[in-house]
Amino acid sequence: MSGEELISRERRGVSRRIIVVLVVAVVVVGAAVAGVALFGQKAPAKAAGIDNAAATSTATIAKRSLSAQTNVSATLGYAGSYSVINQAVGSFSQLPAVGDLIEPGQVLYAVAGQPVVLMEGSTPAYRTMVAGTSGPDALELNNDLAALGYGAATLRGSAVFSAATSAAVIKLQAHLGVAQTGVLTIDQVAFLPSAVRITAVSATLGGAAQAGGAIATATSTTRQVIVKLDATQQASVKLGDQVVITLPDNTTTPGVVSTVGTVAVAAANADQPGQTSTPTIEVDVTPTDPAATGALDQAPVLVAITTASVSDALVAPVAALLAVTGGGYAVEVVAADRTHQLVGVTLGLFDDADGLVQITGSGVHEGQRVVVPAS
Repeated sequence: MSGEELISRERRGVSRRIIVVLVVAVVVVGAAVAGVALFGQKAPAKAAGIDNAAATSTATIAKRSLSAQTNVSATLGYAGSYSVINQAVGSFSQLPAVGDLIEPGQVLYAVAGQPVVLMEGSTPAYRTMVAGTSGPDALELNNDLAALGYGAATLRGSAVFSAATSAAVIKLQAHLGVAQTGVLTIDQVAFLPSAVRITAVSATLGGAAQAGGAIATATSTTRQVIVKLDATQQASVKLGDQVVITLPDNTTTPGVVSTVGTVAVAAANADQPGQTSTPTIEVDVTPTDPAATGALDQAPVLVAITTASVSDALVAPVAALLAVTGGGYAVEVVAADRTHQLVGVTLGLFDDADGLVQITGSGVHEGQRVVVPAS
């Protein structure tokens, strides 16, 4: 082979290598251009507080009703706390037992064999009632006698101890087996705000009965949940708010806020290590189905109070929210062609129970897919 042929062959080899290098370069540049075209609408590499290296998934923006809730610890028990005051003199011949449920018209206790009957009323017995007596005690007596069927319905609402009242008292005394005088003495009746459930008895059977002494404590028979709410949350709870009560066995039952306190109270043990000094207000909740709460007293429960609600709201998982540099929030929307885009949103109600948030914005609509952390 001549020298000129050798040189020519080497040149052709160099040319081939150059062509190969150029082809590879074109392929790489082409792939890069394709990548730019594919991800040209992708969100910036980072949104404040988000690490894009984390595994992600997607969720769907939906339209539905949404409720905001405040979750608090509470105590399940019975409403009211009453003292049973005795006005008779002698020895206790009958006493109630802890846990007894006593209705108006039933015997509460007895002294020297004479029964003391429970009547419903907020004014305590403080005098003997005879024909012509008038006042709040006579009013509640007439209402009770009518409700129990001892007197005519016309007694209801009357604040006067009339002949009709006396006739009704005689029927009551006959039922109790005592002298039928038609007069109601102070030591024959005990007025309390409602039917009662005995929680403690301080008197002793056979012991001396002292007029004006407390012989027992009681509650009403009405089931109630008491919430000691952080005073700073008072404005978020109002009468009529719906709640969900989680009982000690993890079953749930609905209820409604019946009372919202207005006076903040400092924690009783605020000076003890580990105790909070945050003032609280009392919020009372009435179970919708009292029977569903069982018979536990002073039992710890959880209450989710619905403080606000909205219908037909666009909602997304709270986990989809991205904090945007400079303030505000966005969600990372995945389009049908799999391109990604950050869309700014305004936040509404939060549902902590379901981990959802109401969102609004010109770039979001029902059915869109948004990026969330992988579960």
